[in-house]
Amino acid sequence: MEYEDYQYLRFERPGKGILLIKINRPEVLNATNARLHNELTYVWSTVEADDLTNVVVITGEGDKAFSAGGDMDLIEGMIGNSEEILRVQKEARDLVYNILAFEKPVISAINGVAVGAGLAIALLADISVMNEDAKLSDGHTKLGVGAGDHAAIIWPLLCGMAKAKYYLMTADFVSGPEAERIGLVTFCKPSAQVLPMALDIADKLAKGSQPAIRGTKQTLNGWLRQASPIFEDSLRMEMFGFLGKDAEEGLSALKKKIAPKFPSAHLYWNQPD
Repeated sequence: MEYEDYQYLRFERPGKGILLIKINRPEVLNATNARLHNELTYVWSTVEADDLTNVVVITGEGDKAFSAGGDMDLIEGMIGNSEEILRVQKEARDLVYNILAFEKPVISAINGVAVGAGLAIALLADISVMNEDAKLSDGHTKLGVGAGDHAAIIWPLLCGMAKAKYYLMTADFVSGPEAERIGLVTFCKPSAQVLPMALDIADKLAKGSQPAIRGTKQTLNGWLRQASPIFEDSLRMEMFGFLGKDAEEGLSALKKKIAPKFPSAHLYWNQPD
C-alpha cells in the first residue's frame, strides 16, 4: 500500500527524516474499526520502504483520544463468530510482530485516552510521551475476555509483574503521572508539550547514526521476542473468550454503559447481600 491508500491514517512530514502518523477517526475518539485495525497492522511495511523516513511519531487526531479501543461493530462481529475471531487473531498477532520487526524508531505521543489496539501501538512504541491528563486501560477483562493483544508481551517488562497483574486483571485506568511512575510510559507531560517533545526526540534520533540506533532497538526487542510463546498463549485465551457468554454480557454492558454481571461470577450475583 502507498500512503494515499490509507483511509484512517494521516501522514505528515514535520521535519527531516520524521514521519508523523495520525490515527484519524476523531468523531469516535479514534476507535478502531475493522479497516483501521488492518491499517495499524500493516502500515509498518509501507513506512519501512520509505527512504525519506528515519523515525516515526504516532498520535491521535484531535485533543481527546489517542485511540479509544475497538468500536462496537468490530467487537460485536467477533462474538460467537469463529471465522471473524480467526481473522482478528491473525491481525492482532501480525500487529505486534510487525511493530517488533520494524527497524526504525517509533515514538508514541499519547495525547488522550488509549485502549485496545491503540494502546498496543502506544506501549509497543520504543519511546512514549503521555499527556498528564490522559488515561490508559487494557480493558479486556471488563469485556469478559482475557488480556491478549500486546499485554502479556510488554506490560511485565515495562512496569513489573506486580503492577501488570493488577492492572491487567482489574482493567483499571492508569493516569499519565502513574504510568510514568511505574515505568509504563517514558515521559508524562502537560498536554501542550506532548507532541512537541515527541517531535524533539524524533529529530534527535533522525540525526543520529541509523545503523547504530536501529541495531540497538532490535537488540533490545530480543527481550520481547523471548516472550513470544506467552504472547501467543494470551492471544488464544483472549479469542477463546469471544465464544463465551461473558463476552456477550460485557458487550451488552458496554453499550448500556453499566457494570457487567458476568455469568461466570454467578456465585457473587446469586448470593444475598
